[in-house]
Amino acid sequence: MSMQASGRLHAVFDTKQITERFQKREFVLEIAENPQYPQYVAFELTGDRVGEIEQFRVGDTLEVEFSLRGREWTSRQGEVRYFNSLDVRAIRGQGSGGGNAAPPPDDEPPPFTDDDVPF
Repeated sequence: MSMQASGRLHAVFDTKQITERFQKREFVLEIAENPQYPQYVAFELTGDRVGEIEQFRVGDTLEVEFSLRGREWTSRQGEVRYFNSLDVRAIRGQGSGGGNAAPPPDDEPPPFTDDDVPF
């Protein structure tokens, strides 16, 4: 089942080596369809795709295409639990910035350009 979500990149976590051949990396989007109650949704990249998030910075607006995945797990004690994951298929930057560069710090003036010269 393929779905899409858009939001601001809120957090990026380190890559976790789950087994010798499997690794995953999570990141969180702030989805503010209702700005009074933003939702913080965790997505995951797996395998050789864990580095795809590195081109983006916290605060960038992203569009994520993902698959909703779920599985059942039974503990040794017989307790059944269910797990969901949002497995990312594609990440795209939106608007200006788009993850290509970090925005300038708020406490620094914008860089000088030839347009600033009065003559």
